[in-house]
Amino acid sequence: MPKGVYRLPNITNEPIKSYAPGSPERKELKAQISEVKATTVDLPMIIGGKEVRTGKLADIRPPHDHKHLLGHYHQGDASHVQMAIEAALKAKPAWEKMGWESRAAIFLKAADLLTGPYRQKMNAVTMLGQSKNAFQAEIDCVCELADFFRYNVKNMYEIYHMQPNSAPGIWNRTVWRPLEGFIFALTPFNFTSIAGNLPGAPALMGNVCVWKPSKTAVYSAHLIMEILKEAGLPDGVINLVYCSGPTAADVIFKHKDFAGVHFTGSTAVFNDIWANIINNIDKYRSYPRIVGETGGKDYIFADPTASAKEVATAIVRGAFEYQGQKCSAASRAYIPSNLWPEIETLVKKDLAEIKVGGIEDFRNFVNAVIDETSFNKLSATIDAAKTSKDAEIVAGGTYDKSVGYFIQPTVIRALKPDYITMQEELFGPIITIYVYEPDKVEETLDILDKGSAYALTGAIFSNDRNRIEKLTERLTHTAGNFYINDKPTGAVVDQQPFGGGRASGTNDKAGTVFNLLRWVSPQAIKETFVPATNYMYPNFLEE
Repeated sequence: MPKGVYRLPNITNEPIKSYAPGSPERKELKAQISEVKATTVDLPMIIGGKEVRTGKLADIRPPHDHKHLLGHYHQGDASHVQMAIEAALKAKPAWEKMGWESRAAIFLKAADLLTGPYRQKMNAVTMLGQSKNAFQAEIDCVCELADFFRYNVKNMYEIYHMQPNSAPGIWNRTVWRPLEGFIFALTPFNFTSIAGNLPGAPALMGNVCVWKPSKTAVYSAHLIMEILKEAGLPDGVINLVYCSGPTAADVIFKHKDFAGVHFTGSTAVFNDIWANIINNIDKYRSYPRIVGETGGKDYIFADPTASAKEVATAIVRGAFEYQGQKCSAASRAYIPSNLWPEIETLVKKDLAEIKVGGIEDFRNFVNAVIDETSFNKLSATIDAAKTSKDAEIVAGGTYDKSVGYFIQPTVIRALKPDYITMQEELFGPIITIYVYEPDKVEETLDILDKGSAYALTGAIFSNDRNRIEKLTERLTHTAGNFYINDKPTGAVVDQQPFGGGRASGTNDKAGTVFNLLRWVSPQAIKETFVPATNYMYPNFLEE
């Protein structure tokens, strides 16, 4: 509940720097990359504000240069998860009593630190640790994370000012309480911004968190904690632990004070989380909040009137930016046969020009996939397509892990609409295209709708306004984020709230009031100024 009414600072989306040749930011970033590469880090867990080292070390290596050692992190076990829970619960009373203005100021300061003195270090750490090129890092770990921190404050402000009406003689008000217990944040490797937002959003609303990042994104997670600490986040509000998911789950989901989970990752893991919570439901003080953004089999659908050049560009950018490892990456496309020859030629031309390699060379559009497990899965998928009678490789189809985990951008043409890569999530630089006959639009839409369990993002291309309207209506449940004449990636905080339905998650839209409402438990308070003194109704006192 607000103590007063204040005007917030002007909150807008963080401008993206260009990193063009000769620009000062390019020079600064290259220098920071060299500095990070030359420094071997030793990253502890952060529990109750203290550095916790176990001596059980795991390597941190760039996916594009796996022989280079960036440093180590200290692996924890179940005892450290329990320690993190205890530290969170100890910090909870003071944190939830802190004025909302102070909590807001911490995250607003963190955003300014991120976009100011920490900007190039965060970019360098994300680029090296998660193999992102300069542009992909900038829009993610700096701009989007700062936008999350700032717009969450704006949304919190709006929530706290959502108050009920009052009748004469009565004052009604709503107290937006944090949840009773602690939140578990389980975060992915592919977006540093998501990793920071998943514990950050509940914490802003007065909750305390146990945060387990992906083992392939520990470096950037640790730097986020460093920024939050400098911004004034009290010890124990967010506790960073490095352990396996099953180890954390075994402790967290059996704890009576578990209050909610904020998750981004695979559908299979999210299903396991949900089942685990159900199996332990009798242990909890209250019903936990379950918020998750999971898998996707994101699509592009072009109708016969679409522009071949626009569709080809959407395929290349939508499928191959950040190696197809975005939750929203285009993974399947439905192209009419009248456009396919031109689109195929244009896509092949672009792919012939695309450079693949390490992040230090800013000309490289595609970098490495995240680790050897991913590389092995993707290379096996390509090999299977090469020998299948139901598919053919249109472009790419090569790979090499001698230096880094590089998969050449690959286009598979499915000769039947239910070929496996038209249905299963791959999370890599592979897109599968099914070519349909122009008079089979409706039948192909049915195939698209039923071809995947997911409903995260989708894009349609058409130059027929009536058809756009019909396609939008027909495909309404196939995507939580729907794009008309644009690629299905690139959602911006406060512009295209992100999240999907079906097997793609709970669609709580990160960066909006809808997400923040999941981390509060409203209490309605009625205060009567002149209480009644007679039990009888006034109109019934006399005959």
